[in-house]
Amino acid sequence: MARYFIELSYNGAGYNGWQRQPNAPSVQEMLEKGISMLLGAPHEIVGAGRTDTGVHAAFAVAHFDTEAGDDKVSDPEFVYHLNCILPKDIAVKKVYAVPDDKHARFDARRREYKYYITTVKDPFATGTAWQITQPLDVDAMQTAAVSLMRYEDFTSFAKLHSDTKTNRCTIFGANWQAEGTKLVFTIAADRFLRGMVRAVVGTLVDVGRGKMTPAQFCAIIESKARAEASAQAPAHGLFLTDVQY
Repeated sequence: MARYFIELSYNGAGYNGWQRQPNAPSVQEMLEKGISMLLGAPHEIVGAGRTDTGVHAAFAVAHFDTEAGDDKVSDPEFVYHLNCILPKDIAVKKVYAVPDDKHARFDARRREYKYYITTVKDPFATGTAWQITQPLDVDAMQTAAVSLMRYEDFTSFAKLHSDTKTNRCTIFGANWQAEGTKLVFTIAADRFLRGMVRAVVGTLVDVGRGKMTPAQFCAIIESKARAEASAQAPAHGLFLTDVQY
């Protein structure tokens, strides 16, 4: 038995997130079907994280164990044929052998997400950015975003009734940047809670709309109450962009 890492990207619009679901399509299910078909036996895939319904990944990592020979799995033709089997909205970039004890999820030390907002009506951003044409105070949003690094408990941005054992995360960086007609929020941490990034973005946008101050944003974090934070930003603007080990 040997372990392999997969690097891939996907458009999450047609899936109920990464994790396999009993009655809905998932990215994990599509990958498992493709690899199992190619290798002629059932295979399970373990992802570095669980993106929510409709969330995209520009760069994601997963692993699987197989008894197939290395000459078969490491052959560039394996990636080519796997991409032929997979639907057009999932693309495998690379498959490579790793030590048997290396884990795609538990060994990940840093994850990065980007959230995209388009400030104009843009038909080419449909499905990949949140359209907000009203003026936003980006400086206030940036001030609030930087304050995230002062905290570790993000219960205020966590989905209620999840099976998470702790709501503590270490934020390595969080910032807004203007790129033409888009605003891009980048956040990196050792781990993220379910729905956390979208809740953070939704609340930061309310800072930009003048509904709260950066100080009130901090007070929401300190309250440790999900009801105090804003609604989640739409899923289609969110991308997983990096996983580091």
